Amino acid sequence: MFSFEGFVRINTFLVGVYRVAYLNLLWLTTTVLGLGVGGIGPASYALAKYLDRWLRAGETPPPARTFWRYARERPWHATLVAWILLAAGGVVVTNVFLATSWYVQAANVGALAVLGVAASYVYPVMVATDLPTIPRQLAGALLIGFGSLHRTILGATAVGLACWLLWQFALPLLVMFGVGIPAFATGLVTRGIFRGLTDDRALSAPRAPASRASAPPPRTSSPPPSTPRTARPHLTEGTAP
Repeated sequence: MFSFEGFVRINTFLVGVYRVAYLNLLWLTTTVLGLGVGGIGPASYALAKYLDRWLRAGETPPPARTFWRYARERPWHATLVAWILLAAGGVVVTNVFLATSWYVQAANVGALAVLGVAASYVYPVMVATDLPTIPRQLAGALLIGFGSLHRTILGATAVGLACWLLWQFALPLLVMFGVGIPAFATGLVTRGIFRGLTDDRALSAPRAPASRASAPPPRTSSPPPSTPRTARPHLTEGTAP
């Protein structure tokens, strides 16, 4: 028999699965409304930001309303990043299939892997860091992807295995979770990386010296107790002093 905690874990897992499917549907809707190349950037940015706030900060606001708000935050910046990645991917894929030399094809396969790492991490980097320009964001994505190569390989293996199983046994579920699975895996990877960076910065931050105003006042010695004065008797008329 399951305990109450076991049922709570099952319910949390199922709610998370439902939320990933809902986010995948929102991503598809935003991309279609943006006519593909015009909507894939804002949709990917909104998906990455929602997953970052969910997995790293534990926030689970209403998905639809929050997703639309995130998609309108940096639409042109996110769209330009998507166009750069799509153009580079088109050139690399063309060279892979049309190049006559095998070493050119091998070099382009390696470039395709690098491009996949950049595309996987660039939107989480945009969301969780303050890097201002696109070249720095792409460089940060590559630095995170190859700096934590073991996590990248584990995440890619898990995503490939899950997608292959859905392709073989439950193709409709692959449509329902197609983008949500790799995005969720990327969110799990970046959660550990960004939390580690935050902890390291907090530990390495220099402590400000205490000001004199905040220092405790010096301890002074208390004066010796004074001897109480005895009250003089009140002299009335007719009494001897």
